Amino acid sequence: MIFKRKLYTQMLAWKNSRQGKSALLIKGARRVGKSTLVEQFAKNEYKSYVLIDFSSTSKRVDALFEDMMDLNFFFLTLKNIFKVQLFERLSVIIFDEVQFQPLARQAIKHLVKDGRYDYIETGSLISIKKNVQNILIPSEETSMTLHPMDFDEFLWATGDEITPQQIREAYSMGRSMGDAVHRQWMRSLRLYMLVGGMPQAVAAYLQYNDLQEVDNAKREILELYENDFRKIDSTGRSSKLFTAIPSQLNSNASRYKVSEVIENQTVNRVAEIVADMEDSQTIVMAYHVNNPDVEMGMFKDFSRYKMFFADTGLFVTLAFKNKSYTENVIYQKLLTDKLDSNLGYVYENFVAQLLHTAGHELYYHTFPSENGNYNYEIDFLLTKGNKLVPMEVKSSGYKTHKSLDVFCQKYASKIGDRILLYTKDFQKDQTIKYLPIYFAPLIV
Repeated sequence: MIFKRKLYTQMLAWKNSRQGKSALLIKGARRVGKSTLVEQFAKNEYKSYVLIDFSSTSKRVDALFEDMMDLNFFFLTLKNIFKVQLFERLSVIIFDEVQFQPLARQAIKHLVKDGRYDYIETGSLISIKKNVQNILIPSEETSMTLHPMDFDEFLWATGDEITPQQIREAYSMGRSMGDAVHRQWMRSLRLYMLVGGMPQAVAAYLQYNDLQEVDNAKREILELYENDFRKIDSTGRSSKLFTAIPSQLNSNASRYKVSEVIENQTVNRVAEIVADMEDSQTIVMAYHVNNPDVEMGMFKDFSRYKMFFADTGLFVTLAFKNKSYTENVIYQKLLTDKLDSNLGYVYENFVAQLLHTAGHELYYHTFPSENGNYNYEIDFLLTKGNKLVPMEVKSSGYKTHKSLDVFCQKYASKIGDRILLYTKDFQKDQTIKYLPIYFAPLIV
């Protein structure tokens, strides 16, 4: 299935503005739809195209990139191999899965300078980084990231073009649309949380209307990811860290505790592995900020972090991966809007995904209570202008917010909007905005 993706608009802007002065590199996790999107773009926006899939190229194609001195011969051979006519400034050449052929990425410098055609590359960032040690990295690249399908894209896939616009209008007006509309939007949101944004899972839902089939599709993707992690880390540590994310979030700890997952391992010992996991774009990292300020990057604590899944649909499946679909209580309870408070970590992961996809770096903050017996925690910290925007996430309509209150008293001069994201309809009092979770991508 071909799905409407927001990145298409950015790709079109690149084509029209750059006019062949740079190649376009589309990064993203495996199975987020990079290849499908790029080929769709080539079909729609160019007179002709050549797609070179480096995961399955012949030796003859690979050999072309060993000598780029004679570009006339290079293009002549390429056209002959793929039986495609190329037209100057009207054709595009796609380097799909470019991480498998570093010499092709290095050739971008010469190909862009030649200027005859446009070039689009796709690849997994972690594999790209692993395979560039001995090549010249081209500076003539415009980089974009394709995330799993967001809530808007999921609704578009189901044929609903109206709800995304209505949600934006409701947010901009700062008002409730009423209980009936809110319940409808939350039903759609909970379904999106269960299906997720991986195109393969969305296609399974649309084809079969069966969450068992959706779960099967997600299990295939999770197995692919775990195999990928074993390839880049033969010790198996990255795979263990990955599969332990649900249990770590469920523990309600203020950080990911590496030693609980892998015996005799510390944060420092797995730092490089975690960096590779983040580069794979299968996970989203939220770092503790030790001194809350608008320049949070300056106070980022690399030794204290939480891990989230980049796709909550995959998260839901992994949380019960060792059990059958029918035993996954998250499916049952989200569908009936009866998610227990001890499953609230699902909503926390979901908000992390929404904020990350919207372009935010994720930070959180913990601090001790007055008597030191426990810690307060701000789930997410954003900035707006020269002010902090603290956020708490609730998996129900429960409106207590002690951590938010104490934090805002402590840093009163730095605080802008105070936000509680929850499952009920929009409300606002004198100090706090109570926002339904579907507003999260629109904040700031």
